[in-house]
Amino acid sequence: MADAHELTAKVKAMSREAGFAAVGVARAGPLPHIADERLDLWLDRGFVGPLAYMRRHRELRSNPAALLDGARSVICLAWAYAQGPSGADNGDATPRLAAPIARYAAGRDYHKTLKARCHQLMDRLREVAGDFTGRACVDSVPLGERALAVSAGLGWIGRNGCLIVPGLGSHVLLCEIVCTLDLVPDAPADGACEGCGRCVEACPTGALKGDGLVDCRLCLSSLTIEQEAPISPSLWPKMHGCLFGCDACQDACPHNRPASCPPTLDLLDVLGWDESSWDAATRGRALRRAGLDMFLRNAILACGSPPVRERRAQRDELRGALQRTARAHPPLHAEIDWAMEQLEAG
Repeated sequence: MADAHELTAKVKAMSREAGFAAVGVARAGPLPHIADERLDLWLDRGFVGPLAYMRRHRELRSNPAALLDGARSVICLAWAYAQGPSGADNGDATPRLAAPIARYAAGRDYHKTLKARCHQLMDRLREVAGDFTGRACVDSVPLGERALAVSAGLGWIGRNGCLIVPGLGSHVLLCEIVCTLDLVPDAPADGACEGCGRCVEACPTGALKGDGLVDCRLCLSSLTIEQEAPISPSLWPKMHGCLFGCDACQDACPHNRPASCPPTLDLLDVLGWDESSWDAATRGRALRRAGLDMFLRNAILACGSPPVRERRAQRDELRGALQRTARAHPPLHAEIDWAMEQLEAG
Protein backbone atom coordinates (compact mmCIF):
# COMPACT_ATOMS: atom_id res chain seq x y z
CA MET A 1 0.00 0.00 0.00
CA ALA A 2 1.17 3.55 -0.72
CA ASP A 3 2.30 5.74 2.19
CA ALA A 4 -0.17 8.26 3.62
CA HIS A 5 0.97 11.21 1.50
CA GLU A 6 0.97 9.22 -1.73
CA LEU A 7 -2.39 7.67 -0.93
CA THR A 8 -3.89 11.06 -0.11
CA ALA A 9 -2.69 12.43 -3.43
CA LYS A 10 -4.30 9.49 -5.24
CA VAL A 11 -7.56 9.98 -3.34
CA LYS A 12 -7.69 13.60 -4.47
CA ALA A 13 -6.77 12.81 -8.07
CA MET A 14 -9.41 10.07 -8.29
CA SER A 15 -12.01 12.32 -6.70
CA ARG A 16 -11.46 14.95 -9.38
CA GLU A 17 -11.53 12.27 -12.07
CA ALA A 18 -14.91 11.22 -10.66
CA GLY A 19 -16.21 14.73 -11.38
CA PHE A 20 -15.98 16.37 -7.97
CA ALA A 21 -14.97 20.02 -8.21
CA ALA A 22 -13.12 20.17 -4.89
CA VAL A 23 -11.79 17.65 -2.39
CA GLY A 24 -10.11 17.84 1.00
CA VAL A 25 -9.38 15.60 3.95
CA ALA A 26 -10.29 16.04 7.62
CA ARG A 27 -9.58 13.89 10.64
CA ALA A 28 -12.45 11.65 11.71
CA GLY A 29 -12.59 13.08 15.18
CA PRO A 30 -14.52 15.69 17.12
CA LEU A 31 -15.15 18.89 15.19
CA PRO A 32 -13.61 22.14 16.44
CA HIS A 33 -15.41 23.55 19.47
CA ILE A 34 -16.45 26.62 17.50
CA ALA A 35 -18.64 24.39 15.31
CA ASP A 36 -20.48 23.09 18.38
CA GLU A 37 -20.75 26.58 19.81
CA ARG A 38 -22.29 27.96 16.64
CA LEU A 39 -24.78 25.09 16.40
CA ASP A 40 -25.76 25.66 20.03
CA LEU A 41 -26.13 29.40 19.39
CA TRP A 42 -28.31 28.73 16.35
CA LEU A 43 -30.52 26.36 18.33
CA ASP A 44 -30.71 28.65 21.36
CA ARG A 45 -31.90 31.55 19.19
CA GLY A 46 -34.76 29.38 17.94
CA PHE A 47 -33.54 29.65 14.34
CA VAL A 48 -34.16 25.94 13.74
CA GLY A 49 -37.75 26.62 12.59
CA PRO A 50 -39.11 23.64 10.62
CA LEU A 51 -35.77 21.81 10.83
CA ALA A 52 -36.61 20.22 14.18
CA TYR A 53 -34.50 17.16 13.32
CA MET A 54 -31.40 19.33 13.82
CA ARG A 55 -31.96 19.07 17.57
CA ARG A 56 -31.38 15.31 17.46
CA HIS A 57 -28.16 13.25 17.39
CA ARG A 58 -25.88 16.00 18.71
CA GLU A 59 -23.02 13.55 19.32
CA LEU A 60 -23.04 12.35 15.74
CA ARG A 61 -23.16 15.87 14.33
CA SER A 62 -20.04 16.88 16.21
CA ASN A 63 -18.03 13.67 15.81
CA PRO A 64 -17.96 11.91 12.42
CA ALA A 65 -15.99 9.02 13.94
CA ALA A 66 -19.19 7.97 15.69
CA LEU A 67 -20.68 7.13 12.28
CA LEU A 68 -18.23 4.33 11.49
CA ASP A 69 -16.21 1.91 13.61
CA GLY A 70 -12.50 2.46 13.10
CA ALA A 71 -12.97 5.72 11.18
CA ARG A 72 -9.72 7.67 10.75
CA SER A 73 -10.39 10.13 7.92
CA VAL A 74 -13.18 12.00 6.20
CA ILE A 75 -12.90 12.69 2.48
CA CYS A 76 -14.86 15.92 1.96
CA LEU A 77 -16.19 16.45 -1.55
CA ALA A 78 -17.91 19.33 -3.34
CA TRP A 79 -20.00 18.85 -6.48
CA ALA A 80 -20.59 21.97 -8.55
CA TYR A 81 -24.11 22.18 -9.92
CA ALA A 82 -25.11 24.04 -13.05
CA GLN A 83 -24.53 27.79 -13.08
CA GLY A 84 -24.98 28.18 -16.80
CA PRO A 85 -28.24 29.00 -18.63
CA SER A 86 -31.07 27.02 -17.09
CA GLY A 87 -34.41 28.28 -18.32
CA ALA A 88 -37.58 26.26 -17.99
CA ASP A 89 -37.36 22.80 -16.50
CA ASN A 90 -40.35 21.33 -18.26
CA GLY A 91 -38.94 19.72 -21.36
CA ASP A 92 -39.34 21.54 -24.65
CA ALA A 93 -42.59 23.28 -23.72
CA THR A 94 -42.58 26.99 -22.99
CA PRO A 95 -44.24 27.63 -19.61
CA ARG A 96 -47.35 29.79 -19.70
CA LEU A 97 -46.38 31.24 -16.34
CA ALA A 98 -42.89 30.32 -15.15
CA ALA A 99 -42.25 30.05 -11.41
CA PRO A 100 -38.65 29.59 -10.18
CA ILE A 101 -37.28 26.62 -8.32
CA ALA A 102 -33.88 26.38 -6.64
CA ARG A 103 -31.05 25.66 -9.07
CA TYR A 104 -29.80 22.63 -7.18
CA ALA A 105 -33.21 20.97 -7.62
CA ALA A 106 -33.35 21.26 -11.41
CA GLY A 107 -32.14 17.74 -12.13
CA ARG A 108 -32.18 14.28 -10.63
CA ASP A 109 -32.16 13.73 -6.88
CA TYR A 110 -28.59 14.57 -5.86
CA HIS A 111 -28.81 12.31 -2.80
CA LYS A 112 -28.92 9.27 -5.05
CA THR A 113 -26.63 10.43 -7.85
CA LEU A 114 -23.86 11.68 -5.56
CA LYS A 115 -24.03 8.65 -3.27
CA ALA A 116 -23.61 6.46 -6.35
CA ARG A 117 -20.54 8.48 -7.36
CA CYS A 118 -19.11 8.12 -3.86
CA HIS A 119 -19.55 4.35 -3.99
CA GLN A 120 -17.91 4.22 -7.41
CA LEU A 121 -15.03 6.29 -6.03
CA MET A 122 -14.63 3.91 -3.07
CA ASP A 123 -14.51 0.95 -5.46
CA ARG A 124 -11.70 2.65 -7.39
CA LEU A 125 -9.84 3.53 -4.20
CA ARG A 126 -9.80 -0.12 -3.15
CA GLU A 127 -7.74 -0.83 -6.25
CA VAL A 128 -4.90 1.29 -4.85
CA ALA A 129 -5.56 1.26 -1.11
CA GLY A 130 -6.60 -2.33 -0.54
CA ASP A 131 -9.67 -3.25 1.43
CA PHE A 132 -11.09 -0.57 3.70
CA THR A 133 -14.41 0.38 5.23
CA GLY A 134 -16.19 3.55 4.23
CA ARG A 135 -19.55 5.23 4.57
CA ALA A 136 -20.87 7.69 1.98
CA CYS A 137 -22.82 10.59 3.46
CA VAL A 138 -24.93 12.80 1.21
CA ASP A 139 -27.06 15.16 3.30
CA SER A 140 -28.91 12.24 4.84
CA VAL A 141 -27.06 11.53 8.10
CA PRO A 142 -26.50 13.79 11.12
CA LEU A 143 -23.13 15.23 10.18
CA GLY A 144 -21.76 18.77 10.39
CA GLU A 145 -20.80 18.79 6.74
CA ARG A 146 -20.04 22.49 6.36
CA ALA A 147 -17.85 22.52 9.48
CA LEU A 148 -16.07 19.43 8.14
CA ALA A 149 -15.59 21.10 4.76
CA VAL A 150 -13.97 24.09 6.47
CA SER A 151 -11.71 21.75 8.47
CA ALA A 152 -10.75 20.00 5.22
CA GLY A 153 -9.77 23.29 3.60
CA LEU A 154 -12.56 23.42 1.01
CA GLY A 155 -13.73 26.93 1.88
CA TRP A 156 -15.35 29.10 4.52
CA ILE A 157 -18.86 29.74 5.78
CA GLY A 158 -20.32 32.85 4.17
CA ARG A 159 -22.66 35.35 5.74
CA ASN A 160 -25.56 33.48 4.17
CA GLY A 161 -24.58 30.25 5.93
CA CYS A 162 -23.41 28.61 2.70
CA LEU A 163 -19.96 27.16 2.14
CA ILE A 164 -17.94 29.44 -0.15
CA VAL A 165 -15.41 27.47 -2.20
CA PRO A 166 -12.69 29.68 -3.75
CA GLY A 167 -13.16 29.80 -7.50
CA LEU A 168 -16.53 28.06 -7.32
CA GLY A 169 -18.61 30.10 -4.92
CA SER A 170 -21.53 28.51 -3.09
CA HIS A 171 -23.20 26.64 -5.95
CA VAL A 172 -21.91 23.31 -4.63
CA LEU A 173 -23.43 20.24 -3.04
CA LEU A 174 -21.41 18.61 -0.28
CA CYS A 175 -20.85 14.94 0.44
CA GLU A 176 -18.42 12.97 2.53
CA ILE A 177 -16.79 9.56 2.74
CA VAL A 178 -16.05 8.62 6.34
CA CYS A 179 -13.44 5.88 6.06
CA THR A 180 -10.79 3.80 7.82
CA LEU A 181 -8.00 5.04 5.54
CA ASP A 182 -5.16 6.89 7.25
CA LEU A 183 -4.97 10.02 5.10
CA VAL A 184 -3.10 13.28 5.57
CA PRO A 185 -5.54 16.00 6.71
CA ASP A 186 -5.61 19.39 5.03
CA ALA A 187 -5.18 22.67 6.84
CA PRO A 188 -8.48 24.38 7.66
CA ALA A 189 -9.64 27.13 5.32
CA ASP A 190 -9.14 30.65 6.64
CA GLY A 191 -11.14 32.78 4.20
CA ALA A 192 -13.96 35.11 5.18
CA CYS A 193 -16.58 37.42 3.69
CA GLU A 194 -14.93 40.78 4.29
CA GLY A 195 -16.86 44.02 3.80
CA CYS A 196 -19.72 42.52 1.82
CA GLY A 197 -23.32 42.21 2.87
CA ARG A 198 -25.00 41.68 -0.48
CA CYS A 199 -26.56 38.38 0.53
CA VAL A 200 -28.02 39.91 3.68
CA GLU A 201 -29.50 42.79 1.70
CA ALA A 202 -30.90 40.43 -0.96
CA CYS A 203 -32.78 38.15 1.44
CA PRO A 204 -36.51 38.92 0.94
CA THR A 205 -37.53 38.07 4.51
CA GLY A 206 -34.58 39.14 6.65
CA ALA A 207 -33.59 35.56 7.46
CA LEU A 208 -29.87 36.33 7.26
CA LYS A 209 -28.19 37.95 10.23
CA GLY A 210 -24.80 38.52 8.60
CA ASP A 211 -22.97 36.12 10.91
CA GLY A 212 -23.57 32.93 8.94
CA LEU A 213 -26.55 31.92 11.06
CA VAL A 214 -29.82 31.61 9.14
CA ASP A 215 -33.21 32.04 10.79
CA CYS A 216 -35.08 29.12 9.23
CA ARG A 217 -38.36 30.51 10.55
CA LEU A 218 -37.96 33.16 7.84
CA CYS A 219 -35.80 31.48 5.18
CA LEU A 220 -37.84 30.82 2.04
CA SER A 221 -35.89 27.66 1.28
CA SER A 222 -36.86 26.21 4.65
CA LEU A 223 -40.44 27.43 4.43
CA THR A 224 -41.19 26.20 0.91
CA ILE A 225 -39.34 22.88 1.16
CA GLU A 226 -39.38 21.82 4.81
CA GLN A 227 -42.41 23.41 6.48
CA GLU A 228 -45.58 21.37 6.19
CA ALA A 229 -47.48 23.67 8.55
CA PRO A 230 -49.06 26.87 7.19
CA ILE A 231 -46.69 29.73 6.49
CA SER A 232 -47.30 32.87 8.55
CA PRO A 233 -49.47 35.38 6.63
CA SER A 234 -46.95 38.09 7.53
CA LEU A 235 -44.51 36.41 5.13
CA TRP A 236 -46.88 35.91 2.20
CA PRO A 237 -46.11 39.29 0.55
CA LYS A 238 -42.36 38.60 0.82
CA MET A 239 -42.21 35.26 -0.94
CA HIS A 240 -41.50 36.72 -4.39
CA GLY A 241 -43.05 33.83 -6.29
CA CYS A 242 -40.75 31.17 -4.84
CA LEU A 243 -42.15 27.75 -5.64
CA PHE A 244 -39.44 25.46 -4.27
CA GLY A 245 -36.46 27.02 -2.53
CA CYS A 246 -34.85 30.43 -2.96
CA ASP A 247 -31.54 31.45 -4.52
CA ALA A 248 -31.67 35.17 -3.71
CA CYS A 249 -28.67 35.22 -1.38
CA GLN A 250 -26.57 33.09 -3.73
CA ASP A 251 -27.52 35.15 -6.77
CA ALA A 252 -26.26 38.24 -4.92
CA CYS A 253 -22.95 36.67 -3.83
CA PRO A 254 -19.95 38.07 -5.75
CA HIS A 255 -18.16 34.72 -5.40
CA ASN A 256 -20.75 33.13 -7.70
CA ARG A 257 -20.96 33.58 -11.44
CA PRO A 258 -23.52 36.14 -12.64
CA ALA A 259 -27.03 34.81 -12.18
CA SER A 260 -28.56 33.00 -15.15
CA CYS A 261 -32.20 32.24 -15.79
CA PRO A 262 -33.39 30.00 -12.96
CA PRO A 263 -35.00 26.64 -13.64
CA THR A 264 -38.77 26.88 -13.50
CA LEU A 265 -42.03 25.00 -13.37
CA ASP A 266 -45.26 26.13 -14.97
CA LEU A 267 -47.30 27.71 -12.18
CA LEU A 268 -50.59 26.93 -13.88
CA ASP A 269 -49.58 23.29 -14.25
CA VAL A 270 -48.67 23.03 -10.56
CA LEU A 271 -52.01 24.52 -9.52
CA GLY A 272 -53.67 21.69 -11.42
CA TRP A 273 -51.62 18.90 -9.90
CA ASP A 274 -53.24 15.95 -8.15
CA GLU A 275 -51.39 13.12 -6.42
CA SER A 276 -50.73 11.37 -9.72
CA SER A 277 -49.32 14.39 -11.55
CA TRP A 278 -47.27 15.43 -8.49
CA ASP A 279 -45.81 11.94 -8.40
CA ALA A 280 -44.92 12.03 -12.09
CA ALA A 281 -43.34 15.49 -11.87
CA THR A 282 -41.22 14.80 -8.78
CA ARG A 283 -40.31 11.13 -9.03
CA GLY A 284 -36.54 10.68 -8.80
CA ARG A 285 -35.93 14.38 -8.21
CA ALA A 286 -34.99 16.56 -5.25
CA LEU A 287 -38.35 18.28 -5.78
CA ARG A 288 -40.01 15.33 -4.07
CA ARG A 289 -38.92 16.73 -0.71
CA ALA A 290 -42.06 18.90 -0.83
CA GLY A 291 -45.38 17.08 -0.88
CA LEU A 292 -48.39 17.93 -3.03
CA ASP A 293 -50.06 20.10 -0.38
CA MET A 294 -46.84 22.09 0.08
CA PHE A 295 -46.43 22.63 -3.66
CA LEU A 296 -50.04 23.80 -3.96
CA ARG A 297 -49.63 26.17 -1.00
CA ASN A 298 -46.43 27.61 -2.48
CA ALA A 299 -48.02 27.97 -5.92
CA ILE A 300 -51.07 29.75 -4.47
CA LEU A 301 -48.88 32.22 -2.60
CA ALA A 302 -46.80 32.74 -5.74
CA CYS A 303 -49.99 33.89 -7.49
CA GLY A 304 -50.12 36.89 -5.16
CA SER A 305 -46.50 37.92 -5.73
CA PRO A 306 -45.59 40.99 -7.81
CA PRO A 307 -43.81 38.98 -10.56
CA VAL A 308 -47.04 37.05 -11.19
CA ARG A 309 -49.52 39.89 -10.67
CA GLU A 310 -47.74 41.84 -13.38
CA ARG A 311 -48.63 39.14 -15.92
CA ARG A 312 -52.01 40.65 -16.73
CA ALA A 313 -52.64 38.36 -19.69
CA GLN A 314 -52.77 35.32 -17.40
CA ARG A 315 -54.99 36.77 -14.66
CA ASP A 316 -58.17 35.11 -15.86
CA GLU A 317 -56.38 31.75 -16.10
CA LEU A 318 -54.98 32.24 -12.60
CA ARG A 319 -58.38 33.10 -11.14
CA GLY A 320 -59.88 30.02 -12.70
CA ALA A 321 -57.03 27.83 -11.47
CA LEU A 322 -57.36 29.22 -7.95
CA GLN A 323 -61.11 28.65 -7.92
CA ARG A 324 -60.63 25.02 -8.96
CA THR A 325 -57.94 24.57 -6.30
CA ALA A 326 -60.28 26.06 -3.68
CA ARG A 327 -62.92 23.45 -4.47
CA ALA A 328 -60.41 20.58 -4.39
CA HIS A 329 -58.42 21.74 -1.35
CA PRO A 330 -60.62 23.61 1.16
CA PRO A 331 -57.89 23.84 3.86
CA LEU A 332 -56.00 26.28 1.60
CA HIS A 333 -58.87 28.78 1.50
CA ALA A 334 -57.02 31.53 3.42
CA GLU A 335 -54.05 31.44 1.05
CA ILE A 336 -56.38 31.38 -1.97
CA ASP A 337 -58.45 34.31 -0.68
CA TRP A 338 -55.26 36.34 -0.20
CA ALA A 339 -53.94 35.49 -3.66
CA MET A 340 -57.26 36.42 -5.27
CA GLU A 341 -57.21 39.75 -3.42
CA GLN A 342 -53.71 40.45 -4.69
CA LEU A 343 -54.71 39.63 -8.26
CA GLU A 344 -57.71 41.95 -8.00
CA ALA A 345 -55.58 44.75 -6.57
CA GLY A 346 -53.23 44.33 -9.51
